[in-house]
Amino acid sequence: MEFTGNTEEERKQLTAIFKDMLKYSPSKICGMLGNAIIVPVYTSLLPPDQYGLYSLSIALLSFLCIIFSDWVGLSGLRFFRQHQLAQDLPRYLSVLVSILAINIIAMFIIAFVFRDNFYSFFHIETRYFFCILLLIIPVAIRALLFQLLRAQLKSVAFTFSTILNQILTISLSVFFIKVFHMGAIALLLGMGISITMIDVLLLYQSRILAYFRVPKLHLKVLLPIFAYGVPIAATSLSAWIINQSNKFIMNNISGFTDVGYVGVAYGVTLPLLMTIFSIITVAAVPRIIRMYEENFDVRPIISIFTGYYVLIAMPVVIIISLYAYDFVGMLADSKFQEAYRILPYFAFGTFFMGLTDYTTLQYHLANKTYIDFIIKLFSGIIGIILNILLIPKIGLEGVGVATFTANMLYFTLSLIIVLPKLGLLFPYRILLSMFFAFLPMWVMYKIINTSIYIPAIFQMILLLAGFYASYYVVYCAFFPKRDC
Repeated sequence: MEFTGNTEEERKQLTAIFKDMLKYSPSKICGMLGNAIIVPVYTSLLPPDQYGLYSLSIALLSFLCIIFSDWVGLSGLRFFRQHQLAQDLPRYLSVLVSILAINIIAMFIIAFVFRDNFYSFFHIETRYFFCILLLIIPVAIRALLFQLLRAQLKSVAFTFSTILNQILTISLSVFFIKVFHMGAIALLLGMGISITMIDVLLLYQSRILAYFRVPKLHLKVLLPIFAYGVPIAATSLSAWIINQSNKFIMNNISGFTDVGYVGVAYGVTLPLLMTIFSIITVAAVPRIIRMYEENFDVRPIISIFTGYYVLIAMPVVIIISLYAYDFVGMLADSKFQEAYRILPYFAFGTFFMGLTDYTTLQYHLANKTYIDFIIKLFSGIIGIILNILLIPKIGLEGVGVATFTANMLYFTLSLIIVLPKLGLLFPYRILLSMFFAFLPMWVMYKIINTSIYIPAIFQMILLLAGFYASYYVVYCAFFPKRDC
């Protein structure tokens, strides 16, 4: 494919993406706050073993959703514009709904036939497994409809639904656990009811029922969806192996209590950080796909937003790692304090996983998601091996080392394996300015930790403010005034 450069179009799309980011940001900020509230609230209501059981249940839910539902919504986002231009949306959306329904039915059949294998492999009780299966139905519907809202560029509707979903989930979960004393299963029940209510709202917002027709499953429509979606499912499963399979390995070796510690470290890093970091991708990717479909060179825009991601994410991750003990103390009950031991590993692992959203976008644009699958699967397998080897030897730190190594390996491979004319253009200006801005931040950290007593939360805020002030000065000093 030959690409065309168009500076005017790039400026237009950059402006549109920034506007979309502003529209999406309330949902992401509220999502971040919601995730920040969930961990302290849930850990205060549950002992470590029950929180470990909850974390294990959510990991199993993610596992099943990846295989049977999430990839359908992502395929819907990728090919929505193509079918919209062809004025073929009713047939396309009907096919998506049909695929999702068939997948869910297949999941229930497989789960029933192999239920004993699931119980023994995942070490989960029958009632929890049954609740998880029922929960997948509203979760799958929500995943598809959320992607349709993104494809339709309905950022305000997306934002409103996301915020409402977060509020309802937390409120209902706390209500059930307080009133009925049901333990971890109360959290699953609250989640199921809240997501079902949101699904009704999403049906109205996406207007999918207006498009729905009894579908004819033509291979012309099905093949691109499966060719794109199945590798995505396999890739997401590989990501699950990297970041969540450690809970099951830990449970087999040490039990639910240590899984609770892993769940806390995971809960205050990946869901919390990626919610806010993904403001860029949730706004940029749909428009980048549209530009690519119209044969524009999208590498400059990807480079710009890669730089912004690093600029936002890296200082936050470094400071969280420096204050790991205090950070866990702020966001989890004291009985989970041991989670601080693996927090830096999980924080940096999250950073590199988020960064691969930009380095692997090339595979999605070129519909070669099998490459993404291969490198992520390889990284996941390495992660599993390291978990099995390291957990018996060094305990919790073994989970951290394995998770960080797998994410770092995945990022490295995505830099090495580059498709023609889709390689990442490195944002050298931002990276160089950040390097020099970290020097005064490190000096400030040493001073306030050895000479002055300031509460940890204010130290963290001061360091972030100092870094960004230094960055602005350095960037303006190194580069033309019009760029700062």
